[in-house]
Amino acid sequence: MLGAADVAAGGAQLASALDRALPLLAPEARRDGRLAAGGYLDLIGAQAPESTGVAQDLMVGRFVPTIYERWWRPALGRVVKGVFGPGMADEHRIARLLLGLSPGDGVLDVACGTGNFTRDFARSVGADGLVVGIDVSETMLTRAVADTRAAQLSDRAAFVRGDAAELPFLDSSFDAVCCFAALHLFADPMRALDRMTAVLTPGGRIAIFTSARGRSMPLRTFESVAEVRSGMRMFERDEVVKALEKRGFEDTQQRITGLTQFVGGRLG
Repeated sequence: MLGAADVAAGGAQLASALDRALPLLAPEARRDGRLAAGGYLDLIGAQAPESTGVAQDLMVGRFVPTIYERWWRPALGRVVKGVFGPGMADEHRIARLLLGLSPGDGVLDVACGTGNFTRDFARSVGADGLVVGIDVSETMLTRAVADTRAAQLSDRAAFVRGDAAELPFLDSSFDAVCCFAALHLFADPMRALDRMTAVLTPGGRIAIFTSARGRSMPLRTFESVAEVRSGMRMFERDEVVKALEKRGFEDTQQRITGLTQFVGGRLG
């Protein structure tokens, strides 16, 4: 079982935030996890979840992570959110508002990528808080750890390589869960929502940024073709809101912009 004395291949001790995150993991995850040379906790090794298509393949490859935060994510977001849609700074603000973060909160950033939102949340929750980012991409997580160390936030932000649809955490472990730009890539997004709900404490908040189908028939036809070829799912405009309400979320909020939507709620 992992503990504070465990070391990576390079000999570095567990980062303090990662050490604090260990009690939140399910027993089997603590038993089987290994600290990777990149500084994140690897729970899946070579047994990565099966890809849903080209879009997900790009995220776990070696090229996109190197340009993801500065170029890929902002450019792609501008296309799907529309010319007048929110920029990256606005996305960060929307996420913080939906999550209602306070000092000392525990936050789970699902499909965290290179950790740009993870670090933003870490600044909001302060030294007494804890933010855990989980992703399947080794390249993304290695970059996330390095950038988090450079930002001197390793005391409050940790990273785990695992399956976001089968979150390896104990129930009622986090005050807030964020899943931005990823739900539409999951093989079973409703199962992923089940797990996100389970790891939240009563009154916990959720923030999601994902796809939203257009209204016109030509556009919907194009989206259907794109779904098949890319592996991305296009959610109906009320689908995610209804899914959250079915799982006990209250005070749900939604903002649709272009082919995307921001959705949040509080667990009753």
